[in-house]
Amino acid sequence: MIRVDTVYQKVLALANKEQRGYITPQDFNLFANQAQMEIFEQYFYDVNIARKTQGNDTVYSDVDDILEEKLQIFDSADDGPTIDTYLGPTTNKTLPDYIYRVYRVEHKDFNCEILNTKDFNDCSKRSLLLKPTNARPIVNIRNNSIRCMISNNTLVRPSNIFYFRVPRRVNWTYVVVNKKAMYNAHALTADFELHPSEENQVINKILMLAGVANKQQDIMQAGQGMEMSAKNQQPKI
Repeated sequence: MIRVDTVYQKVLALANKEQRGYITPQDFNLFANQAQMEIFEQYFYDVNIARKTQGNDTVYSDVDDILEEKLQIFDSADDGPTIDTYLGPTTNKTLPDYIYRVYRVEHKDFNCEILNTKDFNDCSKRSLLLKPTNARPIVNIRNNSIRCMISNNTLVRPSNIFYFRVPRRVNWTYVVVNKKAMYNAHALTADFELHPSEENQVINKILMLAGVANKQQDIMQAGQGMEMSAKNQQPKI
């Protein structure tokens, strides 16, 4: 976790609000959530690249292991009772918005083969050995809906869905004192869910977004410069 107030105070200090324009709490929350999603979505591209390169036996410095650690925060699963709340008895309803990417589906403890839409739709044309069975179900996920199929092309509801969830929305909460926004932690306060090592990148991205929104070239360039410096220190994958 990364404390939202720590990031907010550092962003204001780096933006130098007296000379370069004030970043409102509302704008900060918008920029913070945009920055968090950009970093989160980049993990999946980085994992793909990292797995194409040779790693090493040192866990704390292996890029793939580092990325896996960062993604574990969002690794989740829904079982039957939970799935019933959004799919019901069939499997052609929309998955909830908190599911970002499904990576495993089970039906009665059997792992489903995840197929693209064309292959799934063509399953009836498959040879007998390749057709879905009760012990070898298939699944397709398209437009945020899911279809799971067993023997005789019967659609069924999955028993378990394993996925990466969307990060919860960041929210810096405040009260106004003498016309100034002051941090006020309460139930609606929400910190960044990213790994603590991402704090500098979060700050840099918020500065860049603030610079673009406020048409402040110097703020944007400051964020870009700090982000480039941070990337130069990271291993190339």
